[in-house]
Amino acid sequence: MTGFDPKAFVAGLPGLPGVYRFLNAAGEVIYVGKARELRKRVATYFQKTPASPRTALMVQQIASAEITATRTEAEALLLEANLIKSLQPRFNVVFRDDKSYGYILVTAHAYPQIRFYRGVLEKPHRYFGPFPSAWAVRETIGHLQKIFRLRTCDDTVFSHRSRPCLLAQIGRCSAPCVGRIDPQAYARDVAHAAAFLEGREDDVVADLTQKMEAASAQLDYESAARWRDEIRMLQRVLSGQAVEAAGARDADLVAAVEKEGLWCVTLAMVRGGRHLGDRSFFPQNAAGSDAETVVEAFLGQHYAVQAVPARVIADAVADPSALAEGLGELAGRAVGVVARPQGEARLWLEMARKNASLALDSRLAAQATQEARAAALTEFLAAPAPVARIECFDISHTMGEATVASCVVYDRGGMQPSEYRRFNVRDVAAGDDYGAMRYALEARYRKLAEGEGRTPDLVLIDGGLGQLGAAVGVMQDLGLAGIAMVGVAKGEERKPGLEQLFVAGEEGARRLPPDHPALHLIQQVRDEAHRFAITGHRARRGKARTASRLEEIGSIGPKRRQRLLAHFGGLQGVLAASVEDLSRVEGISRTLAERIYNELH
Repeated sequence: MTGFDPKAFVAGLPGLPGVYRFLNAAGEVIYVGKARELRKRVATYFQKTPASPRTALMVQQIASAEITATRTEAEALLLEANLIKSLQPRFNVVFRDDKSYGYILVTAHAYPQIRFYRGVLEKPHRYFGPFPSAWAVRETIGHLQKIFRLRTCDDTVFSHRSRPCLLAQIGRCSAPCVGRIDPQAYARDVAHAAAFLEGREDDVVADLTQKMEAASAQLDYESAARWRDEIRMLQRVLSGQAVEAAGARDADLVAAVEKEGLWCVTLAMVRGGRHLGDRSFFPQNAAGSDAETVVEAFLGQHYAVQAVPARVIADAVADPSALAEGLGELAGRAVGVVARPQGEARLWLEMARKNASLALDSRLAAQATQEARAAALTEFLAAPAPVARIECFDISHTMGEATVASCVVYDRGGMQPSEYRRFNVRDVAAGDDYGAMRYALEARYRKLAEGEGRTPDLVLIDGGLGQLGAAVGVMQDLGLAGIAMVGVAKGEERKPGLEQLFVAGEEGARRLPPDHPALHLIQQVRDEAHRFAITGHRARRGKARTASRLEEIGSIGPKRRQRLLAHFGGLQGVLAASVEDLSRVEGISRTLAERIYNELH
């Protein structure tokens, strides 16, 4: 800590909420923290007895410090989360949760649509959730379709239906598109579905029971039977719920478990009194941390970007009241934080803890398997250093159309989707796979040749000697001939386990037994590159074909194409439209609508 005087720095700090940053001698931020009172919190790091060996190691590296005062603790919480995400300091426990959570969306139309939704929550639509997995959302929507028969079709399809769809025929939709249900009855079904999602099932059952009895009293037995069936389906769904909450209707449960230096935090979600499922997180830089540090890091980073429920029940929270105050400011309402739950809530937390332990066991087992595979691959290649980072390339096209090259990355014991790259191959003859491979490798490794980026330990090429030869030539031109390269050719009848492996610099092909760990790793990375390339190719091809179908029609310029696609929500909507529907679009006459229809069909 040469040149840095902790006492003088702490003495000059204000007693305000804010964020502090510790930097090392190289000027790198090594830790970011938030504080209710900056002076008191920062002073704890420079006591004679450090809180932990990890803290002691960090303090030894502090060469300077910076602060940012904020108006509230909630502002400090948000700023801390943003800085940790952008800087990823080495002494911060960092959680990566790039996937957004799913919601059930009920639109604000005359006949509202119910569907799965991810993204920004916008008014005047209604959103229910979040749900920890897409599966949980779709299962719930399936229940709502069976019971309340709400529409799930897009607006373009809804507004152009002339007869009921298949869902209506099997009793999953009340067919508002063709007027089979009046707006008032449909609005009642929507209200019942919303009450169900909010956990007010008793209100729904009571209302349906009242309507059933009223219909029965009026001798309208057909309607009474329909209400009876809805009540039965609703009760059947409720009886299948894993958890019923007697106290809090909305709560998040956060449990942390550590094994062999690896931490797992499980977030279980209870909404409307029902357990919707859980999601497990494995933080970075957490080795040597305690449960309190890990849990508080998760709560700060998670709720800085996600919705805060009415209650948070968590392991190892040192100051629940301070955390509740900060989360309450974020949510704009009171939030309860419980660190030592009793009764039913304690059982929920134990369940979350058990799920965290199971997820951790699975992660450790997979990690051991991947380490064994990487070690076997290192041995197979007789590499001078362990093969840790693998990059794999594949080419995808249809008869030379819309050629796309993919590059996927295996590192740190698993695939790294954030480092994947696609290349839209240009200025290469259609169907020239060798040229496409050269294009992709030049685009990928040009910066590496200039000293930027990480060098892979192995480059896999999906293809035989021809593709590998093209790739080797590119690497030699770039001055990267020292990187190990292997071509993976499909075996007889393209059966897995019969792959031929061509190692750069060797003559002839090599094979591994179908159960060899090294081959399993090669197949895993190769298959991912193939999947990623095909996905990109299909998207590019579909985009090109969508544009070309309308461009081929005479008298359809850019503005009219844009109006057609916007009006019908895409080419599929245009294809489904009748001549009358087409003629309703601005700038499309009856004659032109007939020409468009005939050209497309």
